[in-house]
Amino acid sequence: MIVFSFTRCKRRIRRTGMEGFEVRKINLLSQVGFAEVVKESKREGFNFVTRLVHDYESGDNRFSLPGEALYGVFNNDGDLVALGGLNQDPFSKQPTIGRLRRFYVRKRYRRMRIGTFLLEYILSKATTHFQLIVLHTDTKEADKFYVSSGFKRGEELPNSSHFLLLKGNEDSE
Repeated sequence: MIVFSFTRCKRRIRRTGMEGFEVRKINLLSQVGFAEVVKESKREGFNFVTRLVHDYESGDNRFSLPGEALYGVFNNDGDLVALGGLNQDPFSKQPTIGRLRRFYVRKRYRRMRIGTFLLEYILSKATTHFQLIVLHTDTKEADKFYVSSGFKRGEELPNSSHFLLLKGNEDSE
């Protein structure tokens, strides 16, 4: 079984050479330039970034429960180039299960390991709150990305296509 290890994450981040990019927790959407990301994601047919903004503004999801956060990767110019969130899984209603949500990398920044950089950062934060991370995707590209990152395909949990058991929780199977 493949499980996520934060130690492995730190080594990989060092090796990827992500100079020029920084992961930051997003506390207020109004302080981050989301407009270009929303437009680009809509053009690609991904409506979940628009939904993120709507849910945040309506108060439905502000990534504010214990263990939850929204993260962005920013370039040296301060532009948002990728984003991803972590919630308590609302479908299982189990506080030890986290859900990766609204994960998006702008098209021109793909294939630069920025998605891997962000995913590993989010998972490193998740280990203190969650035993299992689930997600749902319906694209082949995302499936390949998540499987290569250690997730397993599985629909055992509601509204999930993939899951990852976090390190230290292998015995809970």
